Amino acid sequence: MSDLRPAIDAALRAPTLVAAFQTIAPAYGDRVALRGFDTDEVVTWARYARRVEAAARGLHALGVRPGDPVALLLRNRPLFHVVDLAALHLGAIPFSLYHTEPAEQLTELVANAGARVLVGEEHFGERLRAVSVEHLVLDAERELEARGDGDDLDFEAAWRAVTPEHVATLVHTSGTTGASKAVQIPHRAIMSGASGAEALAPSTPGQTTVSFLPNAHISDRFMCHYMTMVLGGTTVCVADHEHLWDAIAATRPTRFHGVPRTFEKLAEQAKAYISSERPELAAAVDVGLARVRAQQSGEAVVDAEAARAADAALAVVRERLGLDAVQWLSVAAAPSSYAVLEYHHALGLPLAELWGMTEFMMAIMNPPARIKLGTVGVPLPQVEARVAEDGELLLRGPNACAGYRDDPRKTAEMLDADGWVHSGDLAAVDEDGYVRIVGRKKEQMINSSGKNMTPAKIEAAILEASPLLGWVVAIGDRRRFVSALIVLDDAALEAFARERGLDGDVAALAAHPDVAAEVRRAIAAGNAHLARVEQVRAWTVLPTHWRAGDDEVTNTHKLRRRVIDEKYATVIEEHYR
Repeated sequence: MSDLRPAIDAALRAPTLVAAFQTIAPAYGDRVALRGFDTDEVVTWARYARRVEAAARGLHALGVRPGDPVALLLRNRPLFHVVDLAALHLGAIPFSLYHTEPAEQLTELVANAGARVLVGEEHFGERLRAVSVEHLVLDAERELEARGDGDDLDFEAAWRAVTPEHVATLVHTSGTTGASKAVQIPHRAIMSGASGAEALAPSTPGQTTVSFLPNAHISDRFMCHYMTMVLGGTTVCVADHEHLWDAIAATRPTRFHGVPRTFEKLAEQAKAYISSERPELAAAVDVGLARVRAQQSGEAVVDAEAARAADAALAVVRERLGLDAVQWLSVAAAPSSYAVLEYHHALGLPLAELWGMTEFMMAIMNPPARIKLGTVGVPLPQVEARVAEDGELLLRGPNACAGYRDDPRKTAEMLDADGWVHSGDLAAVDEDGYVRIVGRKKEQMINSSGKNMTPAKIEAAILEASPLLGWVVAIGDRRRFVSALIVLDDAALEAFARERGLDGDVAALAAHPDVAAEVRRAIAAGNAHLARVEQVRAWTVLPTHWRAGDDEVTNTHKLRRRVIDEKYATVIEEHYR
């Protein structure tokens, strides 16, 4: 693979994503670029390049020109990568829609972006046919790749005309505190983020990654789509999330990125395997935890030989999870549980938190060789970061977005005259330059005694205490004490009920004494890690599940606190009677 390094280095210096792709594709040639885990579809880099050109001609034949938005509603399949990249080669702006959006919302997002072309698939056909759009494409292989055969597009001239300031995609923010905004992300920001990430976490040519998160969120789009354009390798596409764990086991990725819930599930799998099949490994985990705690505190490991032996013994767990070949394991999009991070490190899986925002690409990350748990890492090269007087994290550099589409007022609030992006996150920086996120500026609670509290800290403490809890919402703004709404995790609840022989739907189980006892135990355990004023003193277990895209939770797994406050106002008031 050493023969690929010059091409990768050249691609990292490319001004745009399409220039990077046109450097990487010939170098990788007949090596596999895309693989559909659910479909067994295999696309080499040479075929990838041919399909991209054919699809670009098809889009051009539909009238797509530089600067035109192109809407996509595609699952994690090779087809998504082909169509998105085809639009990029035209200088157009491909953007993805969340699979869970109702037809009315899809119509609104497509109309607001000004897209005349919507590329989807028959899997979403019923909803897509209800969207008002000039060109609806439901069979891209036939309607785009074949249709463009006779188009007169000068393909090379088109992609060479794309500049670093051309917008590469629109990403709609999750709208936790208001209406969704379309963030314009230029090629310049993505290329800077890619080169910065490579500087702190150097890749091995021929990397393999697994794409399973929504392409409408910047996390998977950057880690699996854009980074592979620049570094090459193979992306395994998982269209059905039910197959994710099988895909990881079969793929043995060298790079794997997920959200906190992904790694909570992996930790639960490891614990279940050790408990049921390899109980003798519990001692090795304890040794691993002692090693991690010593390393994180800057102390020498007490028994280095025992630590090496434990790590060797835990190789079977890493293999069982499918992560025995992983070189870079990262998590972002929401705060991670310290206990979950620590547990992965104990298993010999150095899980690194990183931080970015839709408005500022890939800003801060833990270098894999020097991870500091409880922080999101250090700023990437070319990124300036500072903490404002009110504690807000500010960022400046080429990774910044090009503002919100058609919203200069909101853009000015986010991106100030000096080029600083206002993140909305509260942060602290330690003596080594590592950044710790302590909360959201707009989500601070001030109780009736004037005490400032961070809901995320309280929620994390309770959530860590039991896998049965799926969501915890801390309530306490202008209140005399903290209370909470509890939503149970559906998979964990099913296992809990099965182990105890309990029957009933989620409403019945939420009210069961055994469930109530476990929630009470978790609240007590979590409270033990909180200051007295932060401790949860009243709570309600809601008789429902929350899923991404519901009223209460965004598609990127963030709480819509304002909606929750309004929807459950009566329940909340009962806590304070």
